Amino acid sequence: MKYLHTMVRVTDLDAALAFYVDALGLRETRRTESPQGRFTLIYLGADENPEAEIELTHNWDPEELSGGRAFGHLAFRVDDIYAACQRFVDKRVTINRPPRDGHMAFVRSPEGISIELLQAGDPLPPAEPWASMPNTGTW
Repeated sequence: MKYLHTMVRVTDLDAALAFYVDALGLRETRRTESPQGRFTLIYLGADENPEAEIELTHNWDPEELSGGRAFGHLAFRVDDIYAACQRFVDKRVTINRPPRDGHMAFVRSPEGISIELLQAGDPLPPAEPWASMPNTGTW
C-alpha cells in the first residue's frame, strides 16, 4: 500500500492557494478542470516528498462546508520553524499555537483545517517574539 493524497474541499480557491502555496510553501503539481462536473482539482506537493500530496477540491457551485471532529490535522516538517511562522505572519495568517518551544506550531487554513508545523531535527533555541506569544483561538 502507498499513501497518495489527502483531499480538502475549499470554497475560496484563491484564498486556499495563497495559504497552501504562498504561506505553506507547497507547489502545484497538476490541475484538472471539469466544466461538466463543475469542479476544479488542484494537487499540491512538497519538493522533499512529492509523492504525498494534498488535493484541493473546489466545487464551482456555492456550498457550505463543515468539518468533522474525527479529522485532526495535517502535519509538515519544516527546516526552520521560526522562518516558516514568520512567512505565515507576513501573509496575515494567525499563528494559533506559536513555536514557543522551537519545535511545534499550529496554524489554520482558510477553511479551518488545522496545520501542524514541526521543526526538522532538534528544536531551535527559544526566540522572540515566539517564546512569549500566547495561543490564539483553537488549534
